[in-house]
Amino acid sequence: MSNRSEALTRTRVVPATPERDAPARRRGWLLPILSMPMLVLLGLPLLALLLRVDVAELGRNLASPTVLRALSLSLTTATAAALLALLLGTPLAYLLARRTFRGRRLVDTLVDLPMVLPPAVAGIALLLVFGRRGWLGAPLEAAGISIVFTPVAVVLAQLFVAAPFYIRSAAAGFAEIDGELEQAAALDGASDFDVFRHVTAALAWPAILGGIVMTWARALGEFGATIIFAGNFPGRTQTMPLAIYLGFERDLDLAVTLAFLLLAASFTVLLVVHWSLGRR
Repeated sequence: MSNRSEALTRTRVVPATPERDAPARRRGWLLPILSMPMLVLLGLPLLALLLRVDVAELGRNLASPTVLRALSLSLTTATAAALLALLLGTPLAYLLARRTFRGRRLVDTLVDLPMVLPPAVAGIALLLVFGRRGWLGAPLEAAGISIVFTPVAVVLAQLFVAAPFYIRSAAAGFAEIDGELEQAAALDGASDFDVFRHVTAALAWPAILGGIVMTWARALGEFGATIIFAGNFPGRTQTMPLAIYLGFERDLDLAVTLAFLLLAASFTVLLVVHWSLGRR
């Protein structure tokens, strides 16, 4: 009887053969093959842009005042929008990650809406609020404060369309943290701020950093809401995407240079972030 039990429980080892390995090898090649069309679609336009760049024209255009002003303004406003998203979006991200409350679905919808809303609609909505006759714009104009068609309007447009990327990323990071770690720190005498800074934010830092970078990149490429709400005034509200649009009509080489600069800046930042997160 014992021999029979041993026979039943004994694991049968099937020797590997080329015939048995063939389906696994086919499955191993199938996924990369199916992935190629999407990779080609994503990479081919970028390759075409890189090959279109003329080194001589690139150097000449980089010294152009139009390029320098647009680049400076874009980097400044995108950074300001990302920092404001961090400051204003972190409490909301933590709320969505840790609290259940009435109206939660409505708040979720409001957070996600700018990501799917046409940028032109976002620009008109901002204009109705902060324009010279808008809900908040009219009182501000009466006080001598003008927002529309200023660099502040550029930052607000970028913040409106890009902040949801940070909020969603940070909320996902906060949701993954074990609450018992925060409770343990509180029992050790840490204040609420210290618990958040040393435990919550530290553990969620990869998600926070990823959200900041995505917000910055989205703000850097913002076009539709900016041109409606802030206008396209060189040296004042003309960001890189707006300069590309204007340059495409007048000087294709200038537009290609600006597009290359945006591509290089976005690629470099994303590469650095992926590298730093991979080391954690």
